[in-house]
Amino acid sequence: MDLQVRQEGEFQYIDEGQGEVLLLLHGLFGALSNWKGVVDHFSQNYRVVIPLMPIYEMSLHKAGVPGLMNFVEDFVKFKKLNDLTLLGNSLGGHVALVYTLNNPSKVKRLVLTGSSGLFEDSMGGSFPKRGNYEYVKERVAYTFYSPETATKELVDEVFDITNSNSKCLRIIAIAKSAQRHNMAKDITNIKVPTLLIWGLNDTITPPLVAHEFNRLMPNSELYFIDKCGHAPMMEHPEKFNSILEKFLSKTPVEQTT
Repeated sequence: MDLQVRQEGEFQYIDEGQGEVLLLLHGLFGALSNWKGVVDHFSQNYRVVIPLMPIYEMSLHKAGVPGLMNFVEDFVKFKKLNDLTLLGNSLGGHVALVYTLNNPSKVKRLVLTGSSGLFEDSMGGSFPKRGNYEYVKERVAYTFYSPETATKELVDEVFDITNSNSKCLRIIAIAKSAQRHNMAKDITNIKVPTLLIWGLNDTITPPLVAHEFNRLMPNSELYFIDKCGHAPMMEHPEKFNSILEKFLSKTPVEQTT
């Protein structure tokens, strides 16, 4: 299906299907389309909701993990969502962790894939050089195991972002906030069933990061996908969906609303 972006108040979002809510959070250079495979598969039996996070529009003094978490709180309240299964990729996983700690009654399950929060090598350790298309192309390809996953459309999108002063300032502020905001001491307090799906070839949040999340989070389980980089739901959507489906079926949620 083509993803239909809705606009309501200050929020842009995708809202497909009915039933139990899967709330999906994209990463720093991510987009709603990153989750297309998940939406297509799970909207048949679940309500899949993806807010477009205001990474490039938020005021600079709010540009960081706490500011994005506050945005998610506002969105959840606005849409009157409860009993969430919260999924986050990369920075989205980091925001999901902070949201879960601040709103424990709202989150019933947590799914992290390539999440920041412990360690990440942002864009391969350096910020994209402005105006250098080949460099940006190389850095975007670095995100994936298979370079062809970095389509021209995706590279063009990131290239446009890196050529905007205002967007770059916000990206840098958010990336620095994420790197400062280490969650090793906090995530031991997250008790909800947690699924970790990781690319075995992730170079941005390497497998050792996944093992550390698994060690620190008391109710977590870890699965690796081979020949896969930082965004398993994009690179191997069928494998990702299969692992997620099994997790959802064995951790049923009693709805409170």
